[in-house]
Amino acid sequence: MKRVAVLAVLTALCTGAGTSPASRSLDAASCSRTSVGFTPLTDLGAGKYQGHVGGLYPAGKNAPPNQYAKQGKAYVKLVKPRGADGAPAASGKVVLLSIGMSNTTNEFSAFKKAADADPRKGAAVVVVDGAQGGQDAEHVKDPSGSYWRVVDQRLRAAGATAQQVQVVWLKEAIARPTEEFPADARRLQADLHAIVDVLRGRFANLRLVYTSSRTYAGYATTQLNPEPYAYQSGFAVKWLVQERIDNKLKGRPWLGWGPYLWTDGTKGRSDGLTWTCQDVRSDGTHPSTSGAQKVTDLLLRFFETNATAKPWFVR
Repeated sequence: MKRVAVLAVLTALCTGAGTSPASRSLDAASCSRTSVGFTPLTDLGAGKYQGHVGGLYPAGKNAPPNQYAKQGKAYVKLVKPRGADGAPAASGKVVLLSIGMSNTTNEFSAFKKAADADPRKGAAVVVVDGAQGGQDAEHVKDPSGSYWRVVDQRLRAAGATAQQVQVVWLKEAIARPTEEFPADARRLQADLHAIVDVLRGRFANLRLVYTSSRTYAGYATTQLNPEPYAYQSGFAVKWLVQERIDNKLKGRPWLGWGPYLWTDGTKGRSDGLTWTCQDVRSDGTHPSTSGAQKVTDLLLRFFETNATAKPWFVR
């Protein structure tokens, strides 16, 4: 489906003049948009979307190239419990920090509760939600922005320091995008690149950054970040990771995909993940309790099974 057509449909769906999107329920028209017809990147493989190959990694693959995967495992060995000063310590902490926007904190706060209650999580792992509402990529890329002061406050509240932050889950978007693809994804890619640079400067022992793109936004009733932008944000993440694979981000932490969250509504994807109208709040964009739970399940599965995450996350 072409971008112009998608935006035309979205404009028709945005109703309720003079009524706050947050105060009204999703109408039948919004909930009926159960698919946008795009192929999830994980299923697209070597196929193309507007001339760009799918897959999470190069050549349409969903796993990193062997050499890059080995590099990631080498970085894993550097993740170890650290004291407040950052020095290795048997009684130290491994801080897993989220960075992102409102959707990110909705999802990661639910994940934190589940992870903290999971007996499989390592005792040294401290999960801290640094994501914040209203903070899109344009805000977070500013190293002097108020966003980072709140992150510092949350670390202190968790009894942790910046020197103990070793792993980050990064999920961002740009609010109210208007560019044609691929310009919109390239803009987000540049912002994500800038955010990684900020992370590098603030967290001396940061070793691993996992990135994820948006969830399905076909039910959106606002222009905050509707389709096709939610889908296309996957290419921004893919291209950011590609930069690191190509050594264009030398000196940065190892970058890889976290769980891929997008699926084509109720049509779903090959692993069975679907996204229903019940998985979003009244704006059709932010996850409901059931939506946050789906992301929580994907995050838990990732951290407990991924080759670069399991060694430090699981007991």
